[in-house]
Amino acid sequence: MRFDIITIFPKILDSYFNESLLKKAQDKGLLKIKAHNLRDFTNDKHRKVDDSPYGGGPGMVLKAEPIAKAVAYTKQRNKRTEKQRNKKTRVILFSLRGKKFNQKEAHRLAKYDQLIFICGRYEGVDERVAKHIADEELSIGDYILSGGELPAAVVIETVSRLIPGVLGKSESLEEIKGSYPVYTKPESVKLGGKNRKVPKVLLSGDHKKIDEWRRKYS
Repeated sequence: MRFDIITIFPKILDSYFNESLLKKAQDKGLLKIKAHNLRDFTNDKHRKVDDSPYGGGPGMVLKAEPIAKAVAYTKQRNKRTEKQRNKKTRVILFSLRGKKFNQKEAHRLAKYDQLIFICGRYEGVDERVAKHIADEELSIGDYILSGGELPAAVVIETVSRLIPGVLGKSESLEEIKGSYPVYTKPESVKLGGKNRKVPKVLLSGDHKKIDEWRRKYS
């Protein structure tokens, strides 16, 4: 699977994508993550990607033309062969007005071969991008961030876990094993002046009772 991020800060997520599971998955060829500098798709010598909003108001707005060129470029470079041309691509703009991202949405997006993320900044993105370039708008929550790069990382992390081989064991998926309290050694830890112990059922060796306990607290 391929993830393309269109941003004015192409190195902002480098350290995150080059560590842990995402790094291993890229090394195995299970996924590819590429950030594209929006300024590379401008025509003027100042590489300007924003301008003031029509109708007045504070801040600057990202222009539609360089975004359109960047999206076209990322689509084209991923469809150079006949086999690649049959791949499914989805263009996503991160927006406060977008559909709320959740695990169900992650499963839906995991069915695509390429996801292209448009990361806004400043006062926003020219509305023609949402209407005529992006396939959909997504939001990762009811709060405001300074740009779309962190939402892109959240979606990439969540969707990547659903790609076979990325986690190593499918049993690690919370939707399969559930999300329940977990403990490790030592059996007793002194916290807040008291000994905090592991629940006895987890020490019993009775896997049926352990499964029941986990289902109860999942």
